[in-house]
Amino acid sequence: MSDAIVDPRYRRKPPKRPLRLSWADERIRGIVWQVLVVGVVFGIIYWLWSNTVHNLEVRRIATGFGFLHREAGLPIAEHLISYEPTDTYLRALTVGVLNTLKVAVIGVILATIIGTFIGIARLSKNFLVSKIAGFYIEVIRDIPLLLQLLFWYTILQGLPGPRQSFHPVEGVFLSNRGLRMPSLVWEGAHTATVLSVVAGIVLAWLYGRHARALQMADGQPRRIWPAAVALIFGLPVAVWLALGAPWTIDWPAMRGFNFQGGMAISPEYAALLTGLVTYTAAFIAEVVRAGIQSVGLGQWEAAQALGLRSGSVLRLIVLPQALRVIIPPMTSNYLNLTKNSSLAVAIGYQDIVSIANTTLNQTGQAIEGIAIIMAVYLTISLSISLFMNWYNARIALVER
Repeated sequence: MSDAIVDPRYRRKPPKRPLRLSWADERIRGIVWQVLVVGVVFGIIYWLWSNTVHNLEVRRIATGFGFLHREAGLPIAEHLISYEPTDTYLRALTVGVLNTLKVAVIGVILATIIGTFIGIARLSKNFLVSKIAGFYIEVIRDIPLLLQLLFWYTILQGLPGPRQSFHPVEGVFLSNRGLRMPSLVWEGAHTATVLSVVAGIVLAWLYGRHARALQMADGQPRRIWPAAVALIFGLPVAVWLALGAPWTIDWPAMRGFNFQGGMAISPEYAALLTGLVTYTAAFIAEVVRAGIQSVGLGQWEAAQALGLRSGSVLRLIVLPQALRVIIPPMTSNYLNLTKNSSLAVAIGYQDIVSIANTTLNQTGQAIEGIAIIMAVYLTISLSISLFMNWYNARIALVER
């Protein structure tokens, strides 16, 4: 059969049929139905938009985003950039976006670390460790997140006042006003040092790729870690020393009825971050547990037969394979943590939802305020999804 000669006519692709302007042609019918569906969708959108504009005009409600350039007069306790009540609504909303990102980014990192350790502990052969991890997962997942946020906020509000604050370490004060810690007086040299760290990491990664490519070409292994250490640690230190090596610590001190100086972590932010991290970590722990259990038992046995310890087996063999199962549901947990941060309004933390609600109450432009909130969360969620999908595609198995 393999030696049979195939007629060349059967190897050619069938000729394309010419497009006929007839309802009998299924391609014409498909185009017509698609045009009709798109037209109906745009018609509904236009009707909703025109109806909304008409009703707003009848009720003499202003529309548009011109209010963003008016003075806000809105006090914001926490802000990563400079802000005064005399600034515009646009700057106030920018502060709200940054406050949301401060919760989301730090929360994702902490929840991933804690959830991974709890998920591994859930599979521990130690009875006590396994049961404690399982108890944590079951209890935290069964309590509504809003109740957990209120619980942590109540605990923090129950702490003593600033004058009776806890003082466990020099320069650290814990009270119902939050946590005060020493902070570094930031200067331009520190910004240059941070940028040099990022540049060192990128250069070390590029050098590692180049060294591996040379090894594949000539089979000679090359040490990567000396250059990596020099680029990641030596380069920033050299930049810091060259710019004067500034190192001034701002120590908090009691002045009047509150602390002044240092770095402050408010009770609202601490309660929100603690609640989101502990809640999301319980779900991440189950994702990690399921991912580890998806790796066949033969992988463990083969690695142990080679003399590897359990920690090395988990770190070098099991977790890299489990990531292919862990990453997709992990993306959903990251998105949930980001969207759940909108519950900050219940405990007084001024994120984008809180500031936008105050803005629309002051200006009366509710549609624009809600649209801004939707656009912010949509942008953050799509950014997380794009990054996680890229990483998932990068670690996926590639068939040859």
